[in-house]
Amino acid sequence: GLLTQMNVEMLCTTEDPTDTLEHHKQLAASSFSTKVSTAFRPDKTVLIDNEGYNSYIEQLEKASGLAINTFTDLKDALLKRLDFFHENGCRISDLGFNQLPFEDFTDAEVNAIFEKRRKGSDISVLEADKFKTALLLFLCEEYASRGWVQQFHLGALRNNNSRMHRILGPDTGWDSIGDYSQATTLSKFLDALDSKDKLAKTILYNLNPADNELFAAMAGNFNDGSHKGKVQYGSGWWFLDQKDGIIKQLNALSNMGLLSTFVGMLTDSRSFLSFPRHEYFRRVLCNLLGQEMANGELPQDTAWVGSMVADICYHNAKQYFEL
Repeated sequence: GLLTQMNVEMLCTTEDPTDTLEHHKQLAASSFSTKVSTAFRPDKTVLIDNEGYNSYIEQLEKASGLAINTFTDLKDALLKRLDFFHENGCRISDLGFNQLPFEDFTDAEVNAIFEKRRKGSDISVLEADKFKTALLLFLCEEYASRGWVQQFHLGALRNNNSRMHRILGPDTGWDSIGDYSQATTLSKFLDALDSKDKLAKTILYNLNPADNELFAAMAGNFNDGSHKGKVQYGSGWWFLDQKDGIIKQLNALSNMGLLSTFVGMLTDSRSFLSFPRHEYFRRVLCNLLGQEMANGELPQDTAWVGSMVADICYHNAKQYFEL
């Protein structure tokens, strides 16, 4: 089929911790030449202030085979699901938030917050952020111990049209760019992991183009040489994965970081027809670098620049994700 014709070696979907990965197992057992993996997407586990949170925890109980009454129970259930995903080839996590939370917390506080929510009581914004911080740090430490890559997609303002949200539900086209404050909590969150030597390979994606340089510079704070491009400023995402957005992302990365270590473009694997984004990205990248060569801003060395393009479009990702 098309995947074979286009020499796709691997594609990665995103699944909730409760997923059975049934179709991934079937593909792994088949003769299909393209490797199909999954990314662990625990948003619903973390968003304790969402409607239906307790119903979701009941689904997680069924998937894990464990009763979940305390925060310790929740972590035990997630450990089982992490192990299950790892056994089935998962090496990547993903998370989509408006901004990363960061609040100081104690174990006693988090246990009390979780038990309060499980009993059906409302919790405050501060309580929710303490819980989210605790659970996300736990998950990210587990990713690091397993050698996974973690991704953070930050900055969406969701469900803007309440009338259409009521009719069609979430993720049906009523989301847009938010203007959340990102720097302080993102810095504290990454530092909390790095200070314990528990910061996994990380890719940061922003949705607001005003945050381009912020994210590119932030990534540089935590590159310690343990992996090539360990903390990455990710490619243009969602509203930004168009020509102008891609160029601005590439320039921000070039100005603030190291373009040559970039792992390149990603696509929405839930949408088969989004795969041509890779071709589109490569054309934009080559046009940008070619123009800079013509302007005398890059050396007139086609072999050297071409080698960097090949790294960005293929080799860096293969090394980074250990494919």
